Amino acid sequence: MNTDKFEKHILCIGAGYVGGPTMAMIAARCPQYQVIIIDINAEKIKAWQTDDLPIYEPGLLELVKTARGKNLYFSTELEENIKKADIIFVSVNTPTKSFGEGAGKTADLQYWEKTARNILKVSVSDKIIVEKSTLPVRTADAMERILNSNDKGIHFEVLSNPEFLAEGTAVNDLENPDRVLVGSQETARGRKARATVVEVYANWVPREKIITSNVWSAELSKLVANAFLAQRISSINSISALCEKAEADVHEVAKAVGADTRIGSKFLQASVGFGGSCFKKDILNLVYICESYGLKEVAEYWENVVKINEYQQRRFVQTMTRALFNTITNKRIALFGCAFKANTGDIRESPAIYIAKKLLQEQARIVLTDPKALENTRQELGDLARKFDFEADPYKAAMNTHAIAIMTEWDLYKTLDYERIFQKMEKPAFIFDGRNILDHTRLFEIGFNVYPLGKEPLTHF
Repeated sequence: MNTDKFEKHILCIGAGYVGGPTMAMIAARCPQYQVIIIDINAEKIKAWQTDDLPIYEPGLLELVKTARGKNLYFSTELEENIKKADIIFVSVNTPTKSFGEGAGKTADLQYWEKTARNILKVSVSDKIIVEKSTLPVRTADAMERILNSNDKGIHFEVLSNPEFLAEGTAVNDLENPDRVLVGSQETARGRKARATVVEVYANWVPREKIITSNVWSAELSKLVANAFLAQRISSINSISALCEKAEADVHEVAKAVGADTRIGSKFLQASVGFGGSCFKKDILNLVYICESYGLKEVAEYWENVVKINEYQQRRFVQTMTRALFNTITNKRIALFGCAFKANTGDIRESPAIYIAKKLLQEQARIVLTDPKALENTRQELGDLARKFDFEADPYKAAMNTHAIAIMTEWDLYKTLDYERIFQKMEKPAFIFDGRNILDHTRLFEIGFNVYPLGKEPLTHF
């Protein structure tokens, strides 16, 4: 591999949902740069070099193919790739801490710090380090102290370049972003490093969409953006409960409210709850930061966004139990969708996983179906997986069931032949639409008892 022809050498540590697509886009739009993605997971790296990528994202395979083997490479070799890199994007896992101070709220930075120390150990020249992982405010300061505490005469600039991707639309989000945010220290070296990263994105992103800030503002902006989005979902979900009591229609309420240009219609779709790797984690991180500064009321405000999300999931299970004559023991229930949202195989914090476990506790017999996330679900459930049935075909999944629950808004579930499904189900047959994506009147006419979210149920008794 001849690397002399490239103007810059860009390395990304971490080949997951953020690092993989982001680097693929940079490589595709910047043929003058060499882009290498490394990960300690050899199987994941191997998969990136095939047509069966380790993550599902519409359009990603086509994007990878445009650059793979030309200026986009995948490797498990850490040392040599760090040495030659000019810019290193760090996109390692930052899960919520499960132990010690801040457990359950703040981010666990052990992988980030380990990565920083590995970079320091093998580097022989100055480098720009770019935070891509979602991190607590002031992490860059801590990382910079670690990296620049060396006697090699090497200088590191740590920048924050948070991702604002939505899984399922990541390729388009990278191609046509609302904004790209790059934060740095407000020093001469910091601004120079920031300008270097800005130039990378300016190869395809209009400069007016590239926002620069100090590094602390960039770190906080990511947490706050996700908190605001999650807040909207929890707000409409709390109203869905009121709509059911007041015989209102949450869809009509959301349409009227969303028509106000000051509010807008996005993220006002009532659902069984938000999931994914970011919202809950980032809100709890924000809660912890507020608590650490003594902002008790602010922390409680944001923590309630998470609590409403958990309430919505519990409420969904309660609705199912009550509708099914107050017992689901030994009743067969099909959950349509395991992914936390459509067009992804990601099941992290998925409402479907929570609800499947709760239904299992009630001794229901659960069959899980999903077009892309079944294997990830099996792995996530671990030893519990043997207590579930897994079926890729939704028609087979629905056979002999007492109820179907729509967990993920896959387009597939909107177009199924529900007359055919109804004929093969136990009677009375129930559908619980946790995403409000189906034609409820039509389902009722077929013979289903239909329970939408935030709307009056349609029942035959």
